[in-house]
Amino acid sequence: MTDRVFNFSAGPATLPVSVLEQAQSEMLNYKGAGMSVMEMSHRSKAFESIIQHAEADLRALLNIPENYKVLFLQGGASLQFAMVPMNLLPKGKSADYILTGSWGQGAFKEAKKLGAVREAATTAGSNFNRLPGPEEVKLDEGAAYVHFTSNETIFGVEFDEEPATGDVPLVCDMSSDFISRPIDVSKYGLIYAGAQKNAGPAGATIVIVRDDLLERVPEGLPAMLDYRNMAKNGSMYNTPPCYAIYICGLVFKWLINGIGGLEKMHALNKEKAKILYDAIDSSDGYYRGHAEKACRSLMNVTLRLPSEELENKFVKEATAVGLDGLKGHRSVGGLRASIYNAFPKAGVEKLVEFMNAFQKNSG
Repeated sequence: MTDRVFNFSAGPATLPVSVLEQAQSEMLNYKGAGMSVMEMSHRSKAFESIIQHAEADLRALLNIPENYKVLFLQGGASLQFAMVPMNLLPKGKSADYILTGSWGQGAFKEAKKLGAVREAATTAGSNFNRLPGPEEVKLDEGAAYVHFTSNETIFGVEFDEEPATGDVPLVCDMSSDFISRPIDVSKYGLIYAGAQKNAGPAGATIVIVRDDLLERVPEGLPAMLDYRNMAKNGSMYNTPPCYAIYICGLVFKWLINGIGGLEKMHALNKEKAKILYDAIDSSDGYYRGHAEKACRSLMNVTLRLPSEELENKFVKEATAVGLDGLKGHRSVGGLRASIYNAFPKAGVEKLVEFMNAFQKNSG
């Protein structure tokens, strides 16, 4: 364990050590099956048990109502940018998009290729350093759905609560703060999330969709892009991302048994983020957060230093002492510390210690 770094990558990201250790112990022979999960048929009883338990634990974690389907798909959130309008945007209708960063822009761009969409709000004018106020969000009461991104990894802004959309179904890209806190699933029509931030490794995409929305799915979609088809076949129309689903299941168990549920996970995430934001705010302007304080993400902390030269020096020296993945995205520059569920508090404390020493020695 001594050669593991603190991994601040925005994704794929840190997994719980206990999950990695269990996967290691079961790598060659999963529960007496005589083979790895990577080798077994997705039609086998062993894998059917894996995917069924993963779904049951996710339903328990999020208290998912019975009238919602849980799908384990592939293609990441980027494929969902297209699948959502393909499945939920009927001809003659339009959909609203609230844009608070690059991922919302990406979803909007893809949806425009497939139907009528409109920009209900955007904070591009301030380089996405905040969320729009309620008065800035101009919704169409007749929209097919309203799409938003709950947490923008690049700019470090996060919604504390869902936008109010009345009777219009709410669709959310929840990739980067999925299962980081409790949510009321009944407020959503559809939730999608790439697994590689909080839920597991890259390769699995989780979709939670309300039953009545499946009735919108038009005939003639490609089978792999049809929510109704994937739901009908229990996510196994074709070979699903078996190993990624297995790891997701272990993470769900860790959240339930190791952490004690999403209320406790949320409290731990707030504690970690506070340590880091307090260090930024007490640096007399040496470290400057990108996001406005009221909109700060608990998952992705974005910040700048007085110069790019210092930022490059910071990243190089931090990497040398085991603080990896801190370089910010080119859209914002600076630094980005991604501190998802499995990222340990000790890593945040070590980063703050390094920040203080760097400011003293380089300021």
